[in-house]
Amino acid sequence: MGSKALFFLAILAFSAVSGFAENEADPGLVMDFYKDTCPQAEEIIREQVKLLYKRHKNTAFSWLRNIFHDCAVQSCDASLLLDSTRRTLSEKETDRSFGMRNFRYIEEIKEAVERECPGVVSCSDILVLSARDGIVSLGGPYIPLKTGRRDGRKSRADILEEYLPDHNESMSVVLERFAAMGIDTPGVVALLGAHSVGRTHCVKLVHRLYPEVDPALNPNHVEHMLHKCPDPIPDPKAVQYVRNDRGTPMKLDNNYYRNILDNKGLMLVDHQLATDKRTKPHVKKMAKSQDYFFKEFSRAITFLSENNPLTGTKGEIRKQCNLANKHH
Repeated sequence: MGSKALFFLAILAFSAVSGFAENEADPGLVMDFYKDTCPQAEEIIREQVKLLYKRHKNTAFSWLRNIFHDCAVQSCDASLLLDSTRRTLSEKETDRSFGMRNFRYIEEIKEAVERECPGVVSCSDILVLSARDGIVSLGGPYIPLKTGRRDGRKSRADILEEYLPDHNESMSVVLERFAAMGIDTPGVVALLGAHSVGRTHCVKLVHRLYPEVDPALNPNHVEHMLHKCPDPIPDPKAVQYVRNDRGTPMKLDNNYYRNILDNKGLMLVDHQLATDKRTKPHVKKMAKSQDYFFKEFSRAITFLSENNPLTGTKGEIRKQCNLANKHH
């Protein structure tokens, strides 16, 4: 064999070994990532979620909202959980994160995991898995999700508006934002089914009630909304809210779709979902079939959870979820 051929084979062999080593160092997201380094991790998170849900039922809404607000903003890296610093505003303190709370319970889960395996399990994996287990607590489907994320070191508050769709934006903008993450139209319709649980603060609703009632709203529902939101300019700190679904407010189910088809959607995005020609067929299908809703919801949550994660040597494993580690 000639020297050129031998050289070529040597290069190929080196490339294969390099590629193998790189993949060994960074397998990306995989099922049961912690099976060797912290075998009890997922069970600890699941048990903590059950315990916290038993004590504070509204935590499940928070965990579900966390995965959307974190993973939709450029990367699924727990940047949402970081506190503000002297130089940087945190994502959780922006206007778009209004009403988000219960972050301390993520810290409780993190502390429980740290007691078993210090410095091994990322806050971003805890955020994702607590959402998965919170969905089950609310009667939703169990969604097998991969792990292996690492934590970002900085807040993304400055770019949040570019990624998170607002409840008053057009359906075109909402669909475009999700499409950028690989989530298609039925996936968007299913994700918004998370509005089946929890509540909406009057601050987000009053533009549909004052100075005049939005004629698109079901008159039978308006009376309830006005009762819950009697002030045209509600106090953001006051406990003034409307349940997203009065029928089954604590259950993730397809009742939301029946409500919005009956013009009982609270926010503009809910109303648009039921009337836009691109989304309405899927709304009707989900209103008829909870299985279809759960199938598309599971698929969309999976896409969301895998949005541009930090893996391998990128990022870090935070000691506390609200603080980036100090580097000396």
